[in-house]
Amino acid sequence: MRSSFDEMQASAVTVREHYRTYERWLAQQPRDAMRARREEAEMIFRRVGITFAVYGAKDEDGAGTERLIPFDLIPRVIPAGEWAELERGLAQRVTALNRFIHDVYHEQEILRAGYYVLEDNLRVPSGVSYMLENRKMMMRLFPELFSLHRVAPVAHYPDLLLETLRAVAPSTVSDPTVVVLTPGMYNSAYFEHAFLAQQMGVELVEGQDLFTRDNFVYMRTTQGPKRVDVIYRRIDDDFLDPLAFRPDSTLGCAGLLAAYRAGNVTLSNAIGTGIADDKSIYPYVPKMIEFYLGEKPILQNVPTWKCREPEDLEHVLAHLPELVVKEVHGAGGYGMLVGPAATKAEIEEFRCVLEAKPDGYIAQPTLSLSTCPTFVETGIAPRHIDLRPFVLSGKQVQMVPGGLTRVALKEGSLVVNSSQGGGTKDTWVLEA
Repeated sequence: MRSSFDEMQASAVTVREHYRTYERWLAQQPRDAMRARREEAEMIFRRVGITFAVYGAKDEDGAGTERLIPFDLIPRVIPAGEWAELERGLAQRVTALNRFIHDVYHEQEILRAGYYVLEDNLRVPSGVSYMLENRKMMMRLFPELFSLHRVAPVAHYPDLLLETLRAVAPSTVSDPTVVVLTPGMYNSAYFEHAFLAQQMGVELVEGQDLFTRDNFVYMRTTQGPKRVDVIYRRIDDDFLDPLAFRPDSTLGCAGLLAAYRAGNVTLSNAIGTGIADDKSIYPYVPKMIEFYLGEKPILQNVPTWKCREPEDLEHVLAHLPELVVKEVHGAGGYGMLVGPAATKAEIEEFRCVLEAKPDGYIAQPTLSLSTCPTFVETGIAPRHIDLRPFVLSGKQVQMVPGGLTRVALKEGSLVVNSSQGGGTKDTWVLEA
């Protein structure tokens, strides 16, 4: 594995330009003061209820457990020019993926051109609430830092989200009613569902709060039924409508699909978008950009081996100790092998799984994610990070400058997922 790129330190004695003001400030902060600020942040997050549920984990009474996502006090800083390039690349990528989703369910030109599609696996984009709350926390704990830096704001994300949702309402509606549809309080991202509904000023509903009549969707209110025009749904396809999908689902609304087909309600994201979210589709995105847009990709893909293809599988099996192997439907850091960190026994066990079901996996080289200074128990030390930007695609593609930086808090770990012990940082995009 190559040595990691450190986003703050150009060398042992040189700090990158966009971090210099922050580094001077940090050098003057006593460690005890930083530790006290971290404890204050944890207390506030716990009081507000910024938690996530851990599936499969139980407390001593057998109930499901909720945890705080660890919040790191040291921000990730991105210069304006770097963000501008990233923003262009994200807009390009999302545009091509939207074209692909429409095409694969309509003309299927890309399939006739010889591309392979596996199956659906929709994952709604979670984490934006932590991006917003992290920024609020940093402004509360370190207000002086924001007078020293021109940090682009992110607080307007809920306004952009509501604008996007209203813009995709049925064309016959002039003042659409928007709701957020949640599976309920036991979902791992329930805090986020409630947070976004509150921030947008719309109703948070569960399936039982909705009903259909004459191919329209209504929600029950104390003033009687109210028509719903746009549903920002945080429920997987299979559970949306027991009349169309899983008949045992109690999370959705009977008749919802018929209302959707009639054009009387908009679902965001649309049913079937998971076809573009499958990890086996990921290797084809650069080709999609060229196919639909006639452009070269701005953001490059990680080289990926598709284990369903015999030659790729042969390579992966021969190099398991060097690779990261992921389930095509996997999420949250589960069901994967990080070869360099695995034992011989774990590698051999995974080899058997791959040989039995190769089409369920892809493999990638072990990338050395960049590092960023992080406040850990032993002091300030580099930890590996990634970035989850949030892109809104309606009448136009929009995003706030920043995103959720996830950090692997364990020394040397490359797994940043919160379910695997990762934390988060505030992400600063410096204005030009």
